[in-house]
Amino acid sequence: MTDSPALRPTLPFEARLRAAHRLVVVAVLGFASGLPLALTGQAMQAWLSGEGLDVATIGFLSLVGLPYTFKFLWAPLMDRFELPWLGRRRGWLVLTQLGLAGALWWMSATSPTDATRSFALLAVLVAFVSASQDVVIDAYRTDLLSPRERGLGSSLNVLGYRLAMILSGGVALIWVDPTQGGGWTWPEVYRVMAGLMVLAAGVSAFALPRLATTARPASVAAHDLFGFLCVALAIAAGYLVTAGLGDAVSGAPGWVAHGVVRPIAAAALDPWLSGTALAPALQAKWIDLLTLLGGIALTLPLAAWAARAARFETLLGGLRSYFVQPGAGPFLAFIVLYKLGDAFAGSLMTPFLLKSMAFSPAEFGVANKLIGLWLTIGGALLGGALMYKLGLWRSLMAFGVLQMLSNLGFWWLAEHGKGALPALLIPAFDAGIVSLAQPTPVDGGLLMVIAFENLSGGMGTAAFVAFLMSLCNQRFTATQYALLSAFASVGRVWVGPLAGVLAETIGWPVFFLVSTAVAAPALGLLWWLRAPVSALEADPDLPLADD
Repeated sequence: MTDSPALRPTLPFEARLRAAHRLVVVAVLGFASGLPLALTGQAMQAWLSGEGLDVATIGFLSLVGLPYTFKFLWAPLMDRFELPWLGRRRGWLVLTQLGLAGALWWMSATSPTDATRSFALLAVLVAFVSASQDVVIDAYRTDLLSPRERGLGSSLNVLGYRLAMILSGGVALIWVDPTQGGGWTWPEVYRVMAGLMVLAAGVSAFALPRLATTARPASVAAHDLFGFLCVALAIAAGYLVTAGLGDAVSGAPGWVAHGVVRPIAAAALDPWLSGTALAPALQAKWIDLLTLLGGIALTLPLAAWAARAARFETLLGGLRSYFVQPGAGPFLAFIVLYKLGDAFAGSLMTPFLLKSMAFSPAEFGVANKLIGLWLTIGGALLGGALMYKLGLWRSLMAFGVLQMLSNLGFWWLAEHGKGALPALLIPAFDAGIVSLAQPTPVDGGLLMVIAFENLSGGMGTAAFVAFLMSLCNQRFTATQYALLSAFASVGRVWVGPLAGVLAETIGWPVFFLVSTAVAAPALGLLWWLRAPVSALEADPDLPLADD
């Protein structure tokens, strides 16, 4: 394997400086990508709780994050259309970042209690524009970095992303605490975040390197716009058939109000459920789970048919370009499976630690948010550095084994309970932007498990992001990376219902053993894919030029 010209030490200082510039830019864009995530998640839920909204309403508003799982549907439009002046990638970056700044500022001026519906719609808008920004950032990073740079580049991307999450999802919670922090209001926090997105837009406009010129997808613009509309309508139809419209349409036929998939799911599970001692509430959760899976099985083929019928060429061309690669199908299966074990355990980490293990919120917050996220960053940087020595395949395998073993830490914690190891006292501190007013003890077992999980997860993420970048064709980077990352998020987004039902049914210790076993198929598949994964490390040595 040859070294990248951007990193070969015999090259002039100017070339090495350009390589460093590219890597710094990747970290900055990672920060811009991670900042809005908590603002429609944990931070928003804390704001709603402080405003006194009921739990049911807060639970409903958690659905505003769904655009992150469907971004591949409009990613083709970002591959197909180029905005003036700044090029195909940078133009979309500036537009989405300014859009995020405006949406966050608007959200800060909207009361979640007096105008709950408007607030929810603005949160959906923030998630939609944020997911769109992620599409462009992923495509730009993939186009910018050479294969040799992707290990360290993905680590720096995780570094920026996690720093942003520490700020918007951790430090912000301390800012609004009247006793531990500065007593800010949530609108003030959101206005600060809007200002940071304006700064990010300035960086994107004036500090980003130009990309090598690559051909855009050759398709008819009207077909792409019409194709996107048809796919969106197909998904809406799939949702209607699956879930119905509930009580929104009074006097509607039964299938409109309640869908048609749930009765089928209930009938299919009735022979098994009637012979068990499961509580009625838990039986309903199993029916809900099968309904969800049935809806996905119905909606995806319907959306694919709509894309073909409407000649959504950029989406279809991106998919064809991906699937002509050797091993494309197994690669897709590996993408779904690699983080599945992690997602299984992580999806219920908060209720497990707070409710079942009875750790205090402050103890959990210090361990997972302040210490854990920094360990994730350290793991990502360590993973990127090790990739230079190990290569892509060996890194995926080694870090995947560590990820799998980290789930056994939660099994150990469930078996031995709180207090099995001595606590570590975190003293009060004041670091300027964040402070802790009172010393906080952190359980030794909790700290050990969180440390191992975050270190291994950060290393695995660094290798996994580099792997995803290696699979993308530059003509369809936005489309393909959005599709691949959507498959990668299957575990994070959709495993929660199954994990919750299983945890209630079999108990926490057995649940974490199952989550460990779920990680094993990905490693077996990776062993089988050794040759094609190793082949992805070839360096095409593409020069940089004006886009």
